Amino acid sequence: MTQPVTGRIHSTENFGTVDGPGVRFIIFTQGCRMRCEFCHNPDTWEIGKGREVTTDEMIEEALKYRSYWGDKGGITVSGGEPLLQIPFMTDLFKKAKALGIHTTIDTCGKPFTLEEPFISEFEELLEYTDLILFDIKHIDAEGHKALTKMSNDNILEMAQYLSDKNQPVWIRHVLVPTRTDYDEFLIRLDEFVKTLKNVDKFEVLPYHTMGKFKWDELGLEYPLEGINPPEKERVENAKKLLHVDDYKGYETHKAK
Repeated sequence: MTQPVTGRIHSTENFGTVDGPGVRFIIFTQGCRMRCEFCHNPDTWEIGKGREVTTDEMIEEALKYRSYWGDKGGITVSGGEPLLQIPFMTDLFKKAKALGIHTTIDTCGKPFTLEEPFISEFEELLEYTDLILFDIKHIDAEGHKALTKMSNDNILEMAQYLSDKNQPVWIRHVLVPTRTDYDEFLIRLDEFVKTLKNVDKFEVLPYHTMGKFKWDELGLEYPLEGINPPEKERVENAKKLLHVDDYKGYETHKAK
């Protein structure tokens, strides 16, 4: 008898509308090594915690909501950081694709490396992945370290790798006053993303404080205390500098 493939998740959401095309069933995995100052899910950080589930259990739960997905919806795996659990992801997506379900990963890319065994496992996962929501936290190396406690070298390397593979992606960038909301950084990010050949959509996500209560509950000091969400004018400025309207949307690529 084949041993079931398991993973550790934090929670699920039944009717997600902002994490990929259409209405989606979202699985939030447990575990992340980055420590983003604006993180709204710090309770997903600790690796090895959360609820252990099998891929069959997740498929069964997702299918309860399939009638709501329409033509574009499906399953999105977010986090935490999904790429810390690739065997779970691959088995889940393989089963999803066998049922004709659209599959999406929401990742910051930090686990990425060209070294084995990661790269072979990642390439297999891509065979069953329709879309990647790729979060670029900060284009500047030092700014990225200050914001997330991690470098962005391999994250930008992953962006180029996905472009070379022509793997459809939506780029996402959180606009944070005093951190990422500077024209210099936005222009540099725009220049980098323009070098990629696989970007269907570019989303500017205004920083918000809705997850601050989780930091408080966990007894963590909130790093962005006193920093308010960006003004509407700054959001529009970012969209202009990043040329978000130049991207055609997911219809430019067909699902696998």
